[in-house]
Amino acid sequence: MEFKGKNVKLEVETEIIRDGGNLISDAQNHTGDCGERLNAFSACKKTLSQNSHLITHMQTHTGEKPFECSVCKKTFFFKGNFQDHMRTHTGERPYECSVCKKAFAQSGTLNEHMRTHTGERPYQCTKCTKTFSRNSHLISHMRTHTGEKPFECSVCRKVFSSSGNVKTHMKIHTGLKPFECSMCKKTFFFKSNLQDHMRTHTGEKLYECSMCKKAFFQSGTLKIHMRTHTGKRPYECSVCKKAF
Repeated sequence: MEFKGKNVKLEVETEIIRDGGNLISDAQNHTGDCGERLNAFSACKKTLSQNSHLITHMQTHTGEKPFECSVCKKTFFFKGNFQDHMRTHTGERPYECSVCKKAFAQSGTLNEHMRTHTGERPYQCTKCTKTFSRNSHLISHMRTHTGEKPFECSVCRKVFSSSGNVKTHMKIHTGLKPFECSMCKKTFFFKSNLQDHMRTHTGEKLYECSMCKKAFFQSGTLKIHMRTHTGKRPYECSVCKKAF
C-alpha cells in the first residue's frame, strides 16, 4: 500500500476471497486530488476524504493495531480508542453529564449514559421490537432468541448470554457482597437486591398486584403472590408429583 504527493496515488493489494483453498489477490491503482473522496479499498468500497483517514481505515483490514497500552499491553487500531483506554488506568474522567454531573472516561460512554435522561432507545430487536439504549444490550438480548450462551463460568462451567452476567455470577463463588445497606449493614451480591431490601426500611412498595391491588417490596414476591390468582403451581415433588 503506497501513498504519494498531493495527488494521492494509492496502490492497494489485498487478499479478498478464498477459492478452493487459494487466496485471490486484487491489485488496483487509484488516483485523485486530496479534496476528492477516494474509493480506496476494493473489498469494502468505503470512501474517505483524507489520506490520513485512509491509512487509519486500512488498519481495520490488515489487522494492524499500532497503539499499545504500556500498562496492560492491550492494542488498538485508533489513537482515540487508545487514549480512552488509558483513562481506565489513570482514573481520569473528563466527560461529565450536564444533567447529573456523573463523569466518564470515554465520550461514547457519556453519550450512552445521556439516553438514561432523554429516554432514547435507538436499538430495536428485529424479532420482538423491544428497544434498547445501548447496542451491547441489544446484542445480549438477541441471544434470548437464538439461545446462544458464549460466556462460561471458569469455576462451575455454567454458561451465560452476556459477559456482565458472568461477572455477576462469579460473586457467588468469591463470596463478595459489595452492596451494603447503610441502615442495617446487611450486604448483598447484587445491587438490585440491595435496592429491594432498602424498601423494607423506607416502606416503599413499588410492585402492585393488578388484580387485588396488594403491594409488595420486591418483584419476586409479587410473582409468587400472583399464583394465588392464577392457580399456577410450578414446583412439583419428584416422588408424589404433588405441585406447589
